[in-house]
Amino acid sequence: KQLEKEAEEDEEIYDKMACWCQTNDKEKTKAISDAEARVEDLTTTVEELTASSSRLNTEIKNLEKEVAKNQDALDKATAIREKQLAEFNAEEKDLLQSVSALTSAIVVLSKHHGGALVQLDRRNVLTIAATVQHALQRHASLLQGVLTPSEFRAVSAFAQAPQDYFDAAPTFKQSYAPQ
Repeated sequence: KQLEKEAEEDEEIYDKMACWCQTNDKEKTKAISDAEARVEDLTTTVEELTASSSRLNTEIKNLEKEVAKNQDALDKATAIREKQLAEFNAEEKDLLQSVSALTSAIVVLSKHHGGALVQLDRRNVLTIAATVQHALQRHASLLQGVLTPSEFRAVSAFAQAPQDYFDAAPTFKQSYAPQ
């Protein structure tokens, strides 16, 4: 009897172990299968992300080169603009000095000569004509916006041939009086 009882207990333990082994084997086999599929998915994802990382690194390098090139172009443009500004400021200063000198000359001449250039001696007229010629040449584009075409022609005519204004009766060319 004892042997039979032990055999029954052994059989019962064996059935439990066999059941556990089958259940555990199925679970472990499924877990292994799931893990292997996950490893394949993760390997594919890693490969995709590595390719994407490589592509993005290349794009970053290209963009860094483009940014450097654009910065260089900006620096050159800024330098050119600063040079142009300095030239403009110098030209503006020169023009303002010329305008001031011409305004002073007109005021002085008007006081001393009643506004008629025909009363001046040749040397003074030639000096004034040279100053006017210099201002016309140096600042022609700026004066075009200030003088009408007829005024510009009249001033140019005087600057190019001041001797025509000596010993001549006043004409429409000489009738300008400062305001």
